[in-house]
Amino acid sequence: MQEKLMDLKDAIASFVKDGDSIVLGAALENAIPFAATHELIRQGFKGLNMIAPISDISTDMLIGAGCANEVTGAWVGNVSGGLGHNYRRAAERSIPHPIKINDYTNFSIGMAFFGGAYGLPYIAVKSILGSDILKSNPNIKLAEDPFTGEPVALVPALKPDVAFLVVQRADRFGNSHYWGSYGLTQEASIASEKIIVLANEIVEPEIISSDPSRVVIPGFGVNAVCEVPAACHPAPLIGCWKRDNEFFHDYHKATREVDGFKAWLDEWVLGIPDHAAYRAKLGDRLEELRIKGEALSAPANYAAE
Repeated sequence: MQEKLMDLKDAIASFVKDGDSIVLGAALENAIPFAATHELIRQGFKGLNMIAPISDISTDMLIGAGCANEVTGAWVGNVSGGLGHNYRRAAERSIPHPIKINDYTNFSIGMAFFGGAYGLPYIAVKSILGSDILKSNPNIKLAEDPFTGEPVALVPALKPDVAFLVVQRADRFGNSHYWGSYGLTQEASIASEKIIVLANEIVEPEIISSDPSRVVIPGFGVNAVCEVPAACHPAPLIGCWKRDNEFFHDYHKATREVDGFKAWLDEWVLGIPDHAAYRAKLGDRLEELRIKGEALSAPANYAAE
């Protein structure tokens, strides 16, 4: 099996290009790959289409930095603060530039990923029939169920170019363990053309193979695996890192005006070379977020005889 261990900076330079559609935040509020967000900004990508049900402030950063001009998802903002200021400025005043918004609900974007993962052209859903999503997203079509004659909404399958996924551990071949709320992790990864895994730690293959049920993402589908401790900060990662609520609140306050966002971006992204320097800048604050307790699951017996 081919080894796929790469530095995050090199992985992004190798597998991402301007104009790509990118999945960030597939596990909802958990395991958001902020380290990848920062590196996309440092490398100056343009024209990105950010796809996520909830990307928290990740997509907001990319919009403000001029990297993203399209959003495909249910919401962009600060879960503990409110709608993202950069997102709102772009949508309402075209600052720093106009953005195209492909409007979905959390469920309908999940179904779009499901369709992409299983090679389906579209998925029929009913949950958005009473909403304005059909008006705001012309890609979703109103149709008639051929079996019942009832109205249904046809949600086209999504096939993103790149998915960034944070996991608790992975081996050098890209096989990874993830536990906690999956959100849309599995559907988004299968649907995407390329997968870059950000592992909190790299472990020996024997550790991964000891518990195959936790292998949500098998190595043969992964393009690069990167060891990036706390890649999700300030988002949480089950069993590893707590959510940095204060960091989210500080971002929301600092980015209320354009100049405030630029100052924040210079301090936390552009002014530091990589995620290792970002962790060093956080210092003791990051260590205080480390989960030190244990609530272990019961062992599973995989014996065949």
